[in-house]
Amino acid sequence: MLKSILAAGAACFVLLSAQARAAEKPSLAVYGQLPQFEEIQLSPDGSKIALVMTDGEQRFMAVRTLDGRLVGGIKAGSAKLRGITWAGEDHIIMVMSQTTEVFDIAGPAREYYMAIDYNLVTRKQNFLLRAQPSSMNVILDAPMVRTVNGQPMVFLEGVHFLNDTGENTLFRVNLKDGYTRMLDGAREDTDDWLVDAVGEPVAQSLYDGKKGRWSLRMKVGSSWKLVDEADSLMGSYGLSGFGRDGKSVLVWRVDDKHADVLREYRANGQHEDLPGDLDLSGLLHDPDNLALLGGYGLKGDDLVYTFFDPAAQKSWDAVTKAFPGDRVSLASWSRDRKQVVVHVDSATDGPAYSLVDLNTKKAEWLGETYRGLPPAAISPVRPIKYKAADGLEITGYLTLPRGRDPKNLPLIVLPHGGPEGRDSPGFDWWSQALASRGYAVLQPNFRGSEGFGWDFVKAGFGEWGKKMQTDLSDGVRELTRQGVVDPKRVCVVGASYGGYAALAGATLDRGVYRCAVSVAGPSDLRKFLLTNIRNNNGVAGASQRYWLRFMGADGAKDPDLAAISPAQQAAKVDVPVLLIHGKDDTVVRYDQSQAMADALKKAGKPVSFVTLDGEDHWLSRGATRLKMLTETVAFVEKHNPPD
Repeated sequence: MLKSILAAGAACFVLLSAQARAAEKPSLAVYGQLPQFEEIQLSPDGSKIALVMTDGEQRFMAVRTLDGRLVGGIKAGSAKLRGITWAGEDHIIMVMSQTTEVFDIAGPAREYYMAIDYNLVTRKQNFLLRAQPSSMNVILDAPMVRTVNGQPMVFLEGVHFLNDTGENTLFRVNLKDGYTRMLDGAREDTDDWLVDAVGEPVAQSLYDGKKGRWSLRMKVGSSWKLVDEADSLMGSYGLSGFGRDGKSVLVWRVDDKHADVLREYRANGQHEDLPGDLDLSGLLHDPDNLALLGGYGLKGDDLVYTFFDPAAQKSWDAVTKAFPGDRVSLASWSRDRKQVVVHVDSATDGPAYSLVDLNTKKAEWLGETYRGLPPAAISPVRPIKYKAADGLEITGYLTLPRGRDPKNLPLIVLPHGGPEGRDSPGFDWWSQALASRGYAVLQPNFRGSEGFGWDFVKAGFGEWGKKMQTDLSDGVRELTRQGVVDPKRVCVVGASYGGYAALAGATLDRGVYRCAVSVAGPSDLRKFLLTNIRNNNGVAGASQRYWLRFMGADGAKDPDLAAISPAQQAAKVDVPVLLIHGKDDTVVRYDQSQAMADALKKAGKPVSFVTLDGEDHWLSRGATRLKMLTETVAFVEKHNPPD
């Protein structure tokens, strides 16, 4: 791999010092601080690179030419810089967010996103949608950049108030003079927009949360036409970009058999489903004309990119061949797709970024994702399969501590969030940090996880705290049968739904774990659902239905929720519990961990509670993310020593 070649100059030092450091464990800061690079984007003509960088805590956005000359940038500091998008060659649109309460807006604090234009020529920043009449300067989706009459335009989904109700409204911003115009066509329940390559709004997604009804409207001439509608109780289908001709519109939706399909709509009402064997989880569009080029997805444990055009496929295959044995993913590319930034995940060297020039057939090393991460700090990961108690096959990943015989090891079970998420192969900073302390780490894709077909998702319905939970402990039993782990030295650690699973492991599936760590996990499901309704202006909408189908409950006041709520079962706990929660969490509110802590204390059970001040649900800040990791490792080392 390119990284290995470029690192050869340091090989002598590594060889001389490896023996002396063999017994040392890497600093947790290597894993727990923010990565050195969070995003890298090429300018449209491929002459410049914009990089979102950190020093572990503070964020920076730097712009340099391909030969390394710095031409601009800003210090974001502790601000949450979420993403960047080039708008022509002289503008970069930055998306930032903050957790706050807004005067005159009903409800608790929320995470609000804002768009800022950074002008490379003047080196000035300008908040977009600022001072728009009866509107907020927040955005609801990623900016859409289009070139209109040679000028870069930014289209933003914002909030405009009509009769004291905020509606998703499309705005157009001319970056040359800053002129902002609110476009016509907004309707109640609009939740997504699509603007074509010449700057014309052509598609609109609408969702009635009360009825669970989705609609698609497309523009025909000067008027809007209803093209399709369907029941979608779990949320809107939204819009997924343009189709193969750059004019049709794509929507990920389910068909009559509940199978996921990528449907291509035309304004005349005709539609076509793309072949299901493409097995795409992400889509790739032409940077210029916006036409669908192909996509990517996991086939087994391999990340596979598929292009419709054979020449484009050949070019991508040439890129990946430069990094044999590594997982290569597209980070960004130029308008002509000849300059390509790729993220390269090496099982031995860790993740890194490289710039590939398809004209010269050369690659330039941009840098490692995690600063100071030596190969000796990376533990091997292998896929795993096992049968649950009812025979359902569960897959996942097992990280084994580097340099230790894989026999009779201490184990950390690390379930993912969602619950309809999934774990994927590749570098995972949390599991790698735990493995560096001597633990095997199991990341199971329990029933209900996405990416394994509708039947596997459906197998999780009504199994929250039940079979979704025992899928985890069935993995422990399988690893015990293989002799890989010591069943007397197992703890469970997780965040979000994984945090719930950790608490359920201490209350509902006892006798498996020696300790449990919950990071931002729900504990009182009735309270969790009622809070969700309050945050949704008193409406039990799509998100409520999403939770209830997994919980198997009829509503927030269903008495059966008590049986699967860890806070209601706290008296059953017989292992130490650590609770960690960000004070600014707007997804699973801080009071969920407070409720669990109070219940455990009332029951006389051992509990530790760590508050992450100023932290959100996603561990966006370096200091508090590292604090979470440090507190977790100290807790499991105390109650489940690795040696």
